[in-house]
Amino acid sequence: MQTNENYHNMRQLIDKELNLPSLPVIAVQILNAVQKDDTALTVLGEIISADPALTAKMLQVANSALFNCNGEITNINRAMSVLGTNTIKNIALSFVIAAEFNDPNAGGFNHDRYWRHAVTAAVSAELLSKSFNLQYNDIFVTALLQDIGMLVISMTKGDEYNSILKEARPPHADLSVLEKKEYGFNHQQVGYALLTNWLLPNSICEPILYHHGLQEGTESRCNTAEILQLSDQLATIYTGSETAELARKCQLTLIEKFNIDEAQALDLLDAVATNSSKIITTFELSPREIKPYSSLLQEANAELAKLNMSNEQLILEMQEAKEKAEKLNAELQDANTRLKELVYRDGLTGLYNHRYFQESLSHELARANRYQTSVSLIMFDIDFFKKVNDIHGHPAGDLVLMNIAKAVSGAVRPCDIVARYGGEEFAVILPETSTAGAKVFAARLRRCVEGIATLVDGQQIYVTVSAGATTLNPKGIATTKDVLIETADRGLYMSKQNGRNQVTILEPETSLNQ
Repeated sequence: MQTNENYHNMRQLIDKELNLPSLPVIAVQILNAVQKDDTALTVLGEIISADPALTAKMLQVANSALFNCNGEITNINRAMSVLGTNTIKNIALSFVIAAEFNDPNAGGFNHDRYWRHAVTAAVSAELLSKSFNLQYNDIFVTALLQDIGMLVISMTKGDEYNSILKEARPPHADLSVLEKKEYGFNHQQVGYALLTNWLLPNSICEPILYHHGLQEGTESRCNTAEILQLSDQLATIYTGSETAELARKCQLTLIEKFNIDEAQALDLLDAVATNSSKIITTFELSPREIKPYSSLLQEANAELAKLNMSNEQLILEMQEAKEKAEKLNAELQDANTRLKELVYRDGLTGLYNHRYFQESLSHELARANRYQTSVSLIMFDIDFFKKVNDIHGHPAGDLVLMNIAKAVSGAVRPCDIVARYGGEEFAVILPETSTAGAKVFAARLRRCVEGIATLVDGQQIYVTVSAGATTLNPKGIATTKDVLIETADRGLYMSKQNGRNQVTILEPETSLNQ
């Protein structure tokens, strides 16, 4: 069990190396609501009911076989009465967090596979808890988030971490060991740091810290952490590649740990598949059939009956088929990643292109409106760029564009989006950034570009930029994507008119030059 000093040192290292994301606004509201015992039911119901999409998902899960046994549940208040405030809170948190941190366009890290595994693990943990009368009220959301540290590391480290994930694929090295070696911490510790940052209760945070190292925790932590470890293995049976060996291992654990027979253990494995198939669809993940393990065994036996060959020959052919399938799958993933890069990246600067910018701005505006947060947009282009091309040639102009793209990319947060809008014009989307924040960043961006020197044939080329910025505020007037772009572009034009190398911040009907 780690000491306070060890945890403090580890936490400092995590804060230095990673950008821990904030908890979504609606999740904060949910947590705040359940802390008010006298009004928890009313306030929580109002928060969830304000989002029709979330309400529909909540009712679908509440009426599933996993949670509901008596009668149809038709509204959130009824769901809380039947299932309890804590269960409804955890289901709501699960949906909000999964929706916020699922980016299917992220290169390298397979978000779909990650969340399918997480949801299956959550279902497994809930079934284990119910089947053996274990009173772990937070087990569903705890199991869902047990490996969220992997997601956070990937968001900051990108391809570097994806290489570690590939190296850790069975039967290779243990992932936690590789993480410790590379960063000085593992994804369990990152998940614990993130969830304590979000002020989630210890009943959720602490088991996540110990579920890959049960000997490190206290006895109470180990009980929940042991369920998490087993739920992770059950999920891997249906989302991983080593099904048979792991399924047998889980069956033995269930028989020895919980004193049930082989048939009951197999029934539990089947229940995981049946319930997960239904719950996964509510998380808007790609539909994919999950066959119960007993069905897989029956299919395997049927195939064996058809094949008149020795066990040795069968095993060899299965191994070869598996290796071919894994190779084809890896090649397909690499091809898809390269294709996404071609579709969404500008060939010269490596920045996102105009198409990706338009899609991302629509997404960020929808998210800002949904959660009542700010989003800012900065448009800027290079002053007198035509002169650079005329005097030094277009190759020199291309170098200037590439240097500016590199500098701006290094100045933004991981959540910010930098795009080449067209020609020498660029755009920066700043999620959850107020007008004041956009003003500060735009001024810093202008000074950053002003100091960049591009060396061409022994001569240093310096350029400046003019910029316009605007902000959608949560309590401001309703704004469309086109209006936001037009306002920022108008600010850019005013900066040009007023002498260039400056920033103009515009809001509806008002403007402020700096």
